[in-house]
Amino acid sequence: MAIMGVVSEQKSRPRRKRMTGKQRREQLLDIGRELFAERGFDGTSVEEIAARAGVSKPVVYEHFGGKEGVYAVVVDREMQKLLGMVGESLSADHARAKIERAALALLQYVEENSEGFRILARDSHAASGTGSFASLISDIATQVEHILAEEFRERGYDPKLAPLYAQSLVGMVALTGQWWLEVRRPKREVVAAHLVNLAWNGLSHLDSRPRLDILQLGDDG
Repeated sequence: MAIMGVVSEQKSRPRRKRMTGKQRREQLLDIGRELFAERGFDGTSVEEIAARAGVSKPVVYEHFGGKEGVYAVVVDREMQKLLGMVGESLSADHARAKIERAALALLQYVEENSEGFRILARDSHAASGTGSFASLISDIATQVEHILAEEFRERGYDPKLAPLYAQSLVGMVALTGQWWLEVRRPKREVVAAHLVNLAWNGLSHLDSRPRLDILQLGDDG
């Protein structure tokens, strides 16, 4: 009777469904993303990824060749997601609307993909073979560059300076995003409004040939 009871109990237990290779890969990426956001690249090990997934280390190596492979895919996905959101925001008709939507898109990414932004903002590890946070900012700035160049031409400014201003504007929003990731106030729309206020009103009153007052005072002295 006891043996029959054990057999009956074993039959009643649901068998754990085995993951497909694709499902396992996605599971390892999700776990890697969590760990990299918590501890960074150097603070995460293959052992921890495997343990949290409930598999052996060879499974991680089989899918990705090591934590560098996991990290490279995670970072690439986050970069593409952020670039896609910002790129889509730049489809507006007017320059100010584009800046507003771009600021909102970046802050939306920060708010909805906090783990991903933490990974990117730490700066990608050289061992991963991925681009750095600086290169990501540069990619976004390149998308903004042509918009500023058109505005500069219309307003009589040198369009060759558009890359400098694009880097400055995108860098300002990205660094503010890093700060806002931790404080989470004021609301996303309020932060975006203040960023656009600074950027747009600054651009609206540009000097065509700016000079540093301190250097002019020095020359006079």
